[in-house]
Amino acid sequence: MPAVKASRPLQACAAVCLLVSTVLLSSAGRSAAMAAEPSGAAMRALIVDGQNNHANWPQTTRMMRKYLEDSGLFAVDVVTHAAKGEDPAFQPAFADYAVVVSNFGHGAAAWPAETRKAFEDYVRGGGGFVAVHAADNSFPEWAAYNQMIGLGGWGGRNEKSGPYVYYTDEGRLVRDTSPGAGGAHGPQAEFAVVIRDGSHPITKGMPGTWMHANDELYDSLRGPADNLQVLATAYSIRTKRHEPMMMTISYGQGRVFHTPMGHGNDSQECVGFITALQRGAAWAATGTTDLPLPADFPTADGPRRRKFAPTSSPAGVPATAK
Repeated sequence: MPAVKASRPLQACAAVCLLVSTVLLSSAGRSAAMAAEPSGAAMRALIVDGQNNHANWPQTTRMMRKYLEDSGLFAVDVVTHAAKGEDPAFQPAFADYAVVVSNFGHGAAAWPAETRKAFEDYVRGGGGFVAVHAADNSFPEWAAYNQMIGLGGWGGRNEKSGPYVYYTDEGRLVRDTSPGAGGAHGPQAEFAVVIRDGSHPITKGMPGTWMHANDELYDSLRGPADNLQVLATAYSIRTKRHEPMMMTISYGQGRVFHTPMGHGNDSQECVGFITALQRGAAWAATGTTDLPLPADFPTADGPRRRKFAPTSSPAGVPATAK
């Protein structure tokens, strides 16, 4: 049978299709490279707050904003929800930011339905998210949010919410489905943070054990715990378990960094917390971070704190510890 020769219209169509495919693949490659290796320009970060059972939340928002800006990586905006009840006007433009940090807390009112969907789409589509301390108390009925944070506490969370996750004394990671309430803590105190994965960009170079400043040590958190990696733990004298203190979670194409640390102003003055926040936000935004470990990072011998002030030294520059 003689060969069939393609018509000119078909040849033209094939050429156009090939060109479009090449452009799309090239564009996707450039986008991925830009996400992994941000340019020298500051990335945009957003802190959301407004309802938190911790009365000091306005101060901790200011502290975290300064810490992120001190890293040299971020330009930070803040969007504040109405102080009481639901807020139909709470509609942050999540898509405009590389990472969103939540400083919400226990008892926060549900976000508007369209805002919840926009946030889910943002993280699922590749946006970064950081949950700090009582942010894991928020929104117990919001299924997607609980998947994002991996583990949460209070608000009626129980065995239906998912397993407890912790390490044993023998170093075994446990997903415990036994019945019980989610979320508790003992008296505030200094405690040792133990690194469980020192190869991750967030924890790379950190001492295997370092002391965290006075804080609430959350225990008995539970949730879906899907695609969750525990980076560091602390031993709870209440549960006799090694409870997660730094976690990463994958949600769709998005990256989530979750730390239950950061209760008080003194807790957030800890250089360990500051470094975890900076590195965690950078990793959530880009998938990597090369922020150096500061010279005043805490050791196993004791915590190191930087007294917060709007004019405090940039991260990585030793400041007076107390």
